[in-house]
Amino acid sequence: MGFVAELAGVQNRNHCPYCLWSRHLDWRSAGDRLSNCRAGMRPVGLTTKRSRNKYARERDGELMLVHCCTGCGELVLNRIAADDWPEPILGLCEQGIDDNAALATAMAAAGIALLNAQDRALVRRRLFGAGEPLGGD
Repeated sequence: MGFVAELAGVQNRNHCPYCLWSRHLDWRSAGDRLSNCRAGMRPVGLTTKRSRNKYARERDGELMLVHCCTGCGELVLNRIAADDWPEPILGLCEQGIDDNAALATAMAAAGIALLNAQDRALVRRRLFGAGEPLGGD
């Protein structure tokens, strides 16, 4: 495991920290690298990880990237790493999937609730903490 991955807080980085694109590498579990697809995985949104705590609110979990495979269409959730650039992450919050009915249907079937522009303050708090980042909005 490389030093950068250790600092980033992830064991199995599979997305670019700048554009957030990934490659379809894993098959059954994170890090197995057994997928035969190998197509690009486009970042399509943000969600929060579901908590096992039955008292947790829906948005209490950590931020997760939602990737859609450009080859087979599989949806995959990936952890955000500490060294991911915040601008593309915030951009995912702003983009919608309204123009892609098939993707919206697949996400609903998988139980993925996307964050949207109304969740921007939550995303900023998760990325930057309670204080405002340098430069502000």
